[in-house]
Amino acid sequence: MEGYAFNGVNNFRMDDFNVLDAAQRLIDELQKEYDRMTTINVVVAGKTGSGKSTLINNVFREKMAETGTGMPITQEINKIEKEGFPLRVYDTPGLELGGQNSTETLVGDIQDLIEKSIQSEDPNQAIHCVWYCINTQSSRIEQTEMDFIKTLVNKTKNYNVPVIIILTQAYPKKKVAAMREAIQDMYLPVHEIVPVLAEDVEMDDGYIIKAYGLDKLVEVINYVLPTRVKDTFVAIQTASLDLKKKKAQQIVKLAAAAAAITGAVPIPFSDAAILVPTQISMLVKITSSFGLSVEKAAMVGVISATIGTTGTTILGKSAVSNLLKFIPGAGTVIGGAISGATAAALTASLGEAYIAIMIKVTKGEMEISDLATSKGQMELKNEFERQMKVKRDKNGEALEKQ
Repeated sequence: MEGYAFNGVNNFRMDDFNVLDAAQRLIDELQKEYDRMTTINVVVAGKTGSGKSTLINNVFREKMAETGTGMPITQEINKIEKEGFPLRVYDTPGLELGGQNSTETLVGDIQDLIEKSIQSEDPNQAIHCVWYCINTQSSRIEQTEMDFIKTLVNKTKNYNVPVIIILTQAYPKKKVAAMREAIQDMYLPVHEIVPVLAEDVEMDDGYIIKAYGLDKLVEVINYVLPTRVKDTFVAIQTASLDLKKKKAQQIVKLAAAAAAITGAVPIPFSDAAILVPTQISMLVKITSSFGLSVEKAAMVGVISATIGTTGTTILGKSAVSNLLKFIPGAGTVIGGAISGATAAALTASLGEAYIAIMIKVTKGEMEISDLATSKGQMELKNEFERQMKVKRDKNGEALEKQ
């Protein structure tokens, strides 16, 4: 994992450290992380009223498509994008029985779009997958749709662009199962068939059918996407918190391992700030995996509440000795030095604590700006100390499931 240089070097002593400077560097690196993300390009197709716009808006954190009722809101292939957001959605016109939006016309337009993206040789223009939406509330699947899907897959398979069928408005269960079985019996060469109810539905009697399936859809999409855009997808999707958490925990694992290597030869306490670049890099990557923007004041709070208590030169040897009592088996700061196992435990605890806060922010249980307040910093610090009590191996990995 990359570290960040402070004052031109990868380690710095107490008299070099400045929280405001560290916070600004963290924000700058976070923006670079976002700027490096490859844009994801998705084609979304389906009949008018198939729920394309609602689906798009519920998968991604930005409301990328307007939703309408009673009439089509796209009359031609519409490129939907927002400045600074690494996603481009190509929303096709509703597939109708005959007329100008025929199978041949739409498949030809999508094929042209894919071919042009390939010819550009720009990874930010490549079409990564096609979603075909079918409204489960339809009485049956029209032959037009079957022909469209077959033709589309046959035309796109040579470009290695996967097609996913999404059953929208997927309720009741018996109806969903019947439609899915009917599609499977057609042996359409698609990657997956995923039932989704993107938003809660209230029935006439007041009973509410809860939304479901978005997390499964996100899992499928993440699986079929090329490796180079997976980080982008994890960051911009909002349907699966678990996917973000898994990515963030991978980041923590790498950072803790790097800290363990750094401390393989016990770090003299006066040089312990050598861990800070790794820890800041970790915080940047965790933040980007949750797709969040952070103000400088909040980052000052994060650094003060965490790196300021992780045993680097910010607090001094006595503070570290007090903190180490939380780490099972860590002992004390022997000879004024921090071991590799201790460095890994400190870094892992910091990372897991920060993930816990990012989850709360994503769920709406707190605001990212709360980290600029004493209350928010105390919550992060308490979570950090809780993580310090977790038994970990020499690489900082928890020995018991949390």
